Parts: sequence; C-alpha cells; structure tokens
Amino acid sequence: MALEIAERNTDADCIVLAGIWESGSVMAAKLLPMLQKSFVGTIDLVKLLIDKKNPKAVTIEPVTDFNKKVVIIVDDVANSGKTMTYAIKPFLEFQPQKIQTLVLVERTHKTFPISADYVGLSVSTTLQEHIFVETEGAEITGAYLA
Repeated sequence: MALEIAERNTDADCIVLAGIWESGSVMAAKLLPMLQKSFVGTIDLVKLLIDKKNPKAVTIEPVTDFNKKVVIIVDDVANSGKTMTYAIKPFLEFQPQKIQTLVLVERTHKTFPISADYVGLSVSTTLQEHIFVETEGAEITGAYLA
C-alpha cells in the first residue's frame, strides 16, 4: 500500500497519515517507514480521536496546518463507512490538496457513501459477522472474523 500511495501522489509535497485511534493509528505508524522509502516529500503522522459509536466530535493530535497537503485517513476495518465519514469532518476546515482513505480490511456493507482508496483486503461478510483487528502496543497482532 505504501508504494501505491507514493505512486498516486507524485504531485504532493507532503502527505499526512491520519490514523483513527487506536488500530488505525498503529497502522499509520507502521506504514510511515515503508512510505518514507518511496515518497520523496515530507510525511506527517497525526492521530484522530473519535468515538466510533457516537462520532460527532473528532479531535486531531497534534493539530497542524493541513492546507495543500494530501491527507490519508487510516483505519483498521471499513464496516458501514460511518467512522470514516465523520473522520473527514475536521479536515474540511482546511484546504487540503486531497483527502484519501486507507483501510486494512474493507467489508461490503456500506450505509455511508465512503469507499477506501487503498485496501489491504476486501472481504464479503454477512451483516451478523464482524471483523476485528487486534493490536498490542505498536504492533498489529492479528485480525479475525467473528
């Protein structure tokens, strides 16, 4: 995915990896050194704090200037698209060059108009099944279907 990001953003000077806390932040941090090998511009890492059950308030740490930067919102699993939709909201206060989305696993049950630009794995599931990504500290330790 890192190589694909670099290839699709050759016109960018700066990419911001915005990881949705907690698993998305771990993924963004793991992606950073891989992206540095193929992207010649600067890469910033920020964390999005969002309550996935009630996502009205989104906090960015650290807050920075996102104008004229490519923002890539990173999450573990795209279920309905709701979290990703709300995660875009704080970046709309700026004038980013692009806003893109990246997920490790994408499901096919969207109720919000979001599709990921970068997908590690696309999985067809039933509505009753859920995909969980486990992290331990700075490591992704597994993913499973339940």
